[in-house]
Amino acid sequence: MTPSLAAPVAVITGAARGMGAATARRLAASGWRLVLVDACADDPALAYHLARPEDLASVVGDCGGPDTAVGVTADVRDQAGMDAAVATAVERFGGLDAAVAVAGAITGGPDAWDVSDEAWQAMIGINLEGPWRLARAAVPALLARPAPRRGRFVAVASTGGLVGLPRLSAYCAAKAGVIGLVRALAAELGPHGVTANAIAPGSTATAMLDASAAVYGLPDTTEFATHHMLPRLLDPDEPAALLAWLCSEDSGAVTGAVLPVDAGMSAR
Repeated sequence: MTPSLAAPVAVITGAARGMGAATARRLAASGWRLVLVDACADDPALAYHLARPEDLASVVGDCGGPDTAVGVTADVRDQAGMDAAVATAVERFGGLDAAVAVAGAITGGPDAWDVSDEAWQAMIGINLEGPWRLARAAVPALLARPAPRRGRFVAVASTGGLVGLPRLSAYCAAKAGVIGLVRALAAELGPHGVTANAIAPGSTATAMLDASAAVYGLPDTTEFATHHMLPRLLDPDEPAALLAWLCSEDSGAVTGAVLPVDAGMSAR
């Protein structure tokens, strides 16, 4: 689909790698114009490296460059950064049709009662506050589109938000909070013709899964596949396919949903 003045516009957080990058590529291939957001900096509360500026630049290039995709460096915990990303979408592309909260992080190890303040704040801040701050910035722009609207708010929760995972309590709490946030948004936005949904991925081959293996002292991530009915890890493009569908017109009757894409993990 060739981008045009009528092509829809999305803001995607966590867009520099993993599911966010895969979602950006899928939407770009369907003709979307994109504002791609990533912090592109490490966090002292996390034991692994986050995406770099060159990663974000590479995804922007994959999505067509400045005519169709713009990169914005911002932390999802920073309201001014989320506001700036949405303002870029409106000023550069004329409005906003979808906000996709993919940015996430993981840390763990101690039991719930021994989690440090720093770890708790990072998990709640990135994984739950981040989607809320994106919604705070994006919803007014979604509602600024004339009725009948096709606005979409989509967030990445986790199977960890549906089932208990030992030694990942702060992460699980944050992802469960994403589910509650999205359901409340669906109730509030429904009368305005805007949907809000979440996906709950299982173990997906990303840097976050490598960090999860380290929490459990595993040599690699292969053991996580044993928790799936389909005995393999997910590719980031698989949850990205569901995120892209939830942004599409075809998903217009779906709202308030938490859709698993977990190879059967939550059905065990």
